[in-house]
Amino acid sequence: MLPWIALGAFVLVALAIDFRADSHTAPSMRSALFWSVLWTAIGAGFAGVLLLTGAGRTAAEEYLAGFLIEKSLSLDNLFVFAMLFTFFAVPATERHRVLLLGVAGAIVLRTAFIVVGAAALDAFSFMTYVLGALLAVTAVKIARHSGDEVDPDRSLAMRALRRVVPVSREYDGGRLMTKVRGQWAATPLMAALVMVAAFDVMFAIDSIPAIFAITRDTFVVFAANAFSLLGMVSLYFLLDGMLERFRHLHYGLAAILAWVAAKLLLVDVWHPPITLTLGVVVGALGVAALTSVAVERRERRAGGRPAPARAS
Repeated sequence: MLPWIALGAFVLVALAIDFRADSHTAPSMRSALFWSVLWTAIGAGFAGVLLLTGAGRTAAEEYLAGFLIEKSLSLDNLFVFAMLFTFFAVPATERHRVLLLGVAGAIVLRTAFIVVGAAALDAFSFMTYVLGALLAVTAVKIARHSGDEVDPDRSLAMRALRRVVPVSREYDGGRLMTKVRGQWAATPLMAALVMVAAFDVMFAIDSIPAIFAITRDTFVVFAANAFSLLGMVSLYFLLDGMLERFRHLHYGLAAILAWVAAKLLLVDVWHPPITLTLGVVVGALGVAALTSVAVERRERRAGGRPAPARAS
């Protein structure tokens, strides 16, 4: 239990550090870059901790592969958060707090999914193929994504929120609830937070099966997920305004999900080394980034306008 306690304590301290800053102030570009690099380095460096503490090289490699996969999938989440903030017109001064609460909620939700997923895999061996099929379908869906806007107003989460409490059209500072004509109503800030939580559930459904294709060690799975989420707030503010340039990111993510889906579906006959999975993740993201940059440069030379930002 000691490793679990130590990791849990570190995650709590890390979240407290993120809350250290005034949640009503968006970080500067320099601060966002510093914390993004720092959290990514700490996350990658945990593989060394596993190696030095006797967990073994296999555990360290599995963690690093899982961390890179979860970190790459978290990039796609930023497209959704940017779309939600635009839709609900969330003030820049409040986005920091919503993101922090969203990350904290995502860690809790993913922990629950990890526990349930591990139990299901232990009890029902066929669940491996179910998870593989789920990832394969998700990979196809991401690859064929047409770029159509997602309408949060018509989502199940928003309809459920409106059944519980009315939603006002005006903000009331940083409050989640306000009074309209003497009755309590949720502010658009509350609606944005609910939508972030709803998408956190969807992201967990996609990401947890992906890492179970790498390892069944629940400690490694939890660590990879927790470290991949730390720093997402800073990463959002670092990439905000540049997300539309990564127009081919979904192809890279689809390739990664297709790879881990194949690992799950062919688990009885195919056991590729972890280093190959690491190469696939890095290569897929690298190719997606390079082709995105190439397309943008070609459009600039041709005098065309870049395509609008994609919503997942």
